[in-house]
Amino acid sequence: MEGLLDFVLRDVLTRVGGVDRCVSEFIRITGSLLPDKVFLRYVPELRNGSRTLAGVPVRAQLLGSDPVCMAENAARLAALGPEGIDLNFGCPAKVVNRHGGGAALLQEPERIAAVVAAVRAAVPPHLPVSAKMRLGFNDTGLMRECAQAMQAGGAAELVVHARTKADGYRPPAYWEQIPTIRAAVHIPVVANGEIWTVADAQRCREVSGCDALMLGRGMVADPGLARAIRASDAGQSGADTVAWDDLLPHIAAFWQLVCEDLEPRQRAGRLKQWLNLLRRRFEEAEAAYQHVRTMTDQRAITAWVSTLQGQPDSAFPKA
Repeated sequence: MEGLLDFVLRDVLTRVGGVDRCVSEFIRITGSLLPDKVFLRYVPELRNGSRTLAGVPVRAQLLGSDPVCMAENAARLAALGPEGIDLNFGCPAKVVNRHGGGAALLQEPERIAAVVAAVRAAVPPHLPVSAKMRLGFNDTGLMRECAQAMQAGGAAELVVHARTKADGYRPPAYWEQIPTIRAAVHIPVVANGEIWTVADAQRCREVSGCDALMLGRGMVADPGLARAIRASDAGQSGADTVAWDDLLPHIAAFWQLVCEDLEPRQRAGRLKQWLNLLRRRFEEAEAAYQHVRTMTDQRAITAWVSTLQGQPDSAFPKA
């Protein structure tokens, strides 16, 4: 999720628990061989065995449409030791689609197969190659063919965001389409889209037939969602809910990481972005968001964040 679920938020969310694996923001491949520093900028977990500090594996995601260039970059990335390589065939952004990347390739299954096959051949056999797709570009007419193309190219797993490119992120997600894709392939299929609550997760599994789920904005809005789903699976519904007070140390840790790792111009906006999504799940987040909504000064925000846990300002990096 470009501009949202970066390494900072991955670090914090995996501390909360319940997550099996993360996928990085997409690294766009446009025609040149990227230097190692670019891969490390997007996936600094590569310096830690491709794991977050909480020990959760991170799979690096590539986005591009040229098989040769994708293969060359995948090979260079593979040398850095990622947990696996994921290929993005789902991004709906106009700037990406205009250049033939992301969801635009869902109109050309044969090109999808070529990209996946080139990447699969370029990286070591032990390294998993997976793919993420939507139900289609403007409609679902080619969803089976696209899924089969990914499998034919060598993808070992397929994540399905149950909307077309034309649907964008508008509710609902069409989980009922996923069984058609599952029936068309023999690799594992993971369901994604509009999973905000434990009840959503249960319904998604029932409708899609998928055991595995990928959480996006729902996990950002409710960092305890993965834990809560696991508790529900164990028959302990509500036993592992993360309350607002439980989340405060993680908000403080997030702000500290933002101040350490991001450019000054990005810092205030990242905190507001997360608090804005947290409002969907926590009443207390509304007051927090309104408090910082117009703030831009890092020192003032740091002073406010420090009050959340009663920490002195000196515990945080200075502007």
